[in-house]
Amino acid sequence: MTIDAKPTEVPTGTPSYWEDAKRYLSSIDPILRGIIDHFEEGEDPPLRSRGDLFYTLANAIVGQQISAAAAAAVWGRLVSLWGGAVNPERVLASHDEALRGAGLSARKVEYLKGLAEAMPRLASFPWREMTDKEVLDTLCTLRGIGPWTAEMCLIFTLLRPDVLPLGDIGVIRAVERQYAEGATLSKAEVAVVAERWKPYRTVAVWYLWRTIDAEPVEY
Repeated sequence: MTIDAKPTEVPTGTPSYWEDAKRYLSSIDPILRGIIDHFEEGEDPPLRSRGDLFYTLANAIVGQQISAAAAAAVWGRLVSLWGGAVNPERVLASHDEALRGAGLSARKVEYLKGLAEAMPRLASFPWREMTDKEVLDTLCTLRGIGPWTAEMCLIFTLLRPDVLPLGDIGVIRAVERQYAEGATLSKAEVAVVAERWKPYRTVAVWYLWRTIDAEPVEY
């Protein structure tokens, strides 16, 4: 992780806490230990930040309320539309019809363009110095960005170690399968299960996602 970056910059690369988190989680949770060991056999890459706030938020907006497969397909078409360059300028230069043709709803087109317009202001925030709550509160003032989208930013861009996105259906289903033999759990019950994973719930979530998706989750 970048160490000497300015407060307004965001981390890049892999989290410095990753190996410590794996050891800790493996020592206190036999189920997670088995999951971590299984995926370590394939030498899967750990969580990695692109250092690009806009990329993560735009990708998360696209993925709202649709399946991972559908989101990946739409995102791929958008990236092609933008010539491989995902940035506010390309989004703002895109015709609404072209964005809808790639698979976005009219509402998500509005959200993406609103995000692009907000980036100059967002770039001035001291993200590295803000608490998780301050990041969530700031991002959720933007139209189309709710807690789940902001949490994806906390995890995938800011590399915060202790994020539990209870609005993520994949997290809920993974916990149900691994800890409740497939029985339905409420968000509150999942939160109780996850309590033991503090202060590394992000890493636990990352590995639980792997149990339901063949490819590592990226935003």
